Amino acid sequence: MRLPPPDEADLTPTQQAYKEAVTAGRPGMLDDIWRIGPFGVLQHAPEMGLAALPVGTAVRQTTLSVQAREIAILAAGIHHRAKFEFAAHRRIGVAAGLDGDALDRWAAGGDPGFEGENDVAARVASTLVSTSRIPDDLYAEGVQTFGEQGLVELVSSVGYYCMVSLTLNAFDVPLVDGMVDPWPED
Repeated sequence: MRLPPPDEADLTPTQQAYKEAVTAGRPGMLDDIWRIGPFGVLQHAPEMGLAALPVGTAVRQTTLSVQAREIAILAAGIHHRAKFEFAAHRRIGVAAGLDGDALDRWAAGGDPGFEGENDVAARVASTLVSTSRIPDDLYAEGVQTFGEQGLVELVSSVGYYCMVSLTLNAFDVPLVDGMVDPWPED
């Protein structure tokens, strides 16, 4: 890791406020969630972290199903080969009912074999991250599947998690807590 989180005893008031906001917004998570993943990096720029937290909260409160949301997040992680992002959200996706083997195939460049709205979510998110666009026919399918609000939420979720993935990659954030490396060759 290029930028380890600061020691708890040395936190500035703004860093302390960010730590408290992270832990309050993620009940039941690890006690030190504020120190790992993107949160640990953002401790060094807590104003940025405090600004980003409401967007992360909004992503978790969309009209999208949990599975569609996690597919959007995983698409960003796969595209950027963000190991921490994929490993963390693979767990969440599997807990939400997504097939772990399908997610692993997808991470390896294969077809996950999603159906219905999950297939549409994966195609929209993957196309968006790989081309920065959504072709008209896929856009129409996205609106038909998710509605206009849902498609905006899907695209916004992808964008937020691209930022998170880039943060994780730029600061070489390591896997923790038994996470499995999806791309050990990297």
